[in-house]
Amino acid sequence: MSLHRVSSMSSYEHVRGSSPARSEHRKISFNPVGTWVPPAAKEEPVGAFEVSKTRRLAQVTTAVVYCLLAAGVVFGYAALKPVLINEGVYRDSCPDVSIDAESSSTTCYEQEIRLNLMFTTAAVATNVCALPVGTVLDRYGPRVCGLIGSLFLAIGAIFFAFAAQFPFDGYIPGYLFLALGGPFVFISSFQLSNTFPRHSGLILALLTGAFDSSSAIFLFYRLIYIASNYSFTPQKFFLVYLMVPVYISVAQTFLMPKDSYKTVGELVTHAEDPSSDIRPIDHHISDESRLAHLREERRQHREDVVSEITSLLGRKGEEGDKQTQAEERKKQISGVWGALHGQSAFQQIKSPWFILIALFTVIQMVRINYFVATVRTQYEHLLSDHDKAVHVNNVFDVALPLGGVIAIPMIGLVLDNTSTPFVLALLVSVATAIGVLGVLPYLWAAYANIVLFVLYRPLYYTAVSDYAAKVFGFHTFGKVYGLIICLAGILNFFQSALDALTHKKFSGDPVPVNVVLLVMALVVGAVLVGFVWYKSRKLGRDKLEAEAEGATESLMPEDNGEMVNGGR
Repeated sequence: MSLHRVSSMSSYEHVRGSSPARSEHRKISFNPVGTWVPPAAKEEPVGAFEVSKTRRLAQVTTAVVYCLLAAGVVFGYAALKPVLINEGVYRDSCPDVSIDAESSSTTCYEQEIRLNLMFTTAAVATNVCALPVGTVLDRYGPRVCGLIGSLFLAIGAIFFAFAAQFPFDGYIPGYLFLALGGPFVFISSFQLSNTFPRHSGLILALLTGAFDSSSAIFLFYRLIYIASNYSFTPQKFFLVYLMVPVYISVAQTFLMPKDSYKTVGELVTHAEDPSSDIRPIDHHISDESRLAHLREERRQHREDVVSEITSLLGRKGEEGDKQTQAEERKKQISGVWGALHGQSAFQQIKSPWFILIALFTVIQMVRINYFVATVRTQYEHLLSDHDKAVHVNNVFDVALPLGGVIAIPMIGLVLDNTSTPFVLALLVSVATAIGVLGVLPYLWAAYANIVLFVLYRPLYYTAVSDYAAKVFGFHTFGKVYGLIICLAGILNFFQSALDALTHKKFSGDPVPVNVVLLVMALVVGAVLVGFVWYKSRKLGRDKLEAEAEGATESLMPEDNGEMVNGGR
């Protein structure tokens, strides 16, 4: 799961005086499957200036808190897994069901597979969930989306709390509902970046940091579990955790906006559109003077909106121009901006641009989630020491949420100041280094692997969405990016096959599987980098040729001695 890094949401758009055809001015849809849902009645844009600053600040603060508690909690599985093992979850799956003090900290093959299937199912659901989340958000707004998320979180907590008493397996559906609730809560919070347009980037960074840090919830629980001498059982924890969906429900009902706050571009476009002065209700007004008065009030309101937006931004026109120039510079640096803009989603999906990034994403997501689910068992075999493996697992539990927060400023610098081919080459290089470190049987290699992994994970997710926005454009972003993540999520079920292969075929040795994944990622990544590098150079040459042709036409004299499109 990742935050969509879309520049039009995170920076000021100097809309006025620009061409309305620019892709940045389109309404950004969170619906990856398009607009097949019948459109609702004409929506009146909600501007942040219509809500008090105090309320907007409370909304942002509240959203950051509940994202910290719920958005990506399932990715803290590595911290929860030892607790489940100690509680004997799925121990009855083992052929030799001997639950003594010594064996309670270890697992058999059958138990390991069932435990990892719990996380695999949740990881798949988190990514595939982007499809319904986008549809609900676009159609019904962030409040309904957040309430659905809180309902799923509550169902998941109840399932997990009473799983041992159910006549069926309640752990997997419980974890599944926790995974489903996260995206509904998290994605519906993106629109809050428009509450303070001058600080939209900071707000998105806070939400992203909260998502990454939410994996620490289970770490804190495990520490409490150990400190209580194992008396604070999962049932007690998840009953207490029910306060989180209650908190989200109350916030959504009484504090959060019913409809999404709109971007500056959307507000200005609406405010400058004279057709918005005409409403369907006008047909029921027979008094011409009253109708003219109402439309004049609407016109005046539109002008007031533009004034309020200027006040909200707190920027002078020259500063807006500088911001626009900075955005243009980022596009030039990327080298691939606009590569497939204007093409249909189907044309984009069948291109090498899509196929290669989709393959790379699938492989990398399998690698990432496979490591998260099996970090301790991998190092038990590599280090041949259970205590050291537990220590590595503990270090990973702390580093995972911290890495996401620490990496945020680095990610912004890399993506805004380097070309897309460079970013992809960096991803492939770091992924290769992680793969090599992951097969070395040394404790220092384990530490180095964890540090690189926790920094690489948020960079990888953000870079893929950044690539999709730059290459495919905003018009098809939801469909194309949603399909990439959806495919990667579904194919994550291969993780269970990798678990079985590791335990059955290789007797618990993770090296063969890791080497195969390393080679696959390296080959596909190298082809992707080579293709994008070649295309970026070609796009650069084509642009220079187009500019040269334009300059030639501008300087070509007419018969009367005047310059065409030029001076006299």
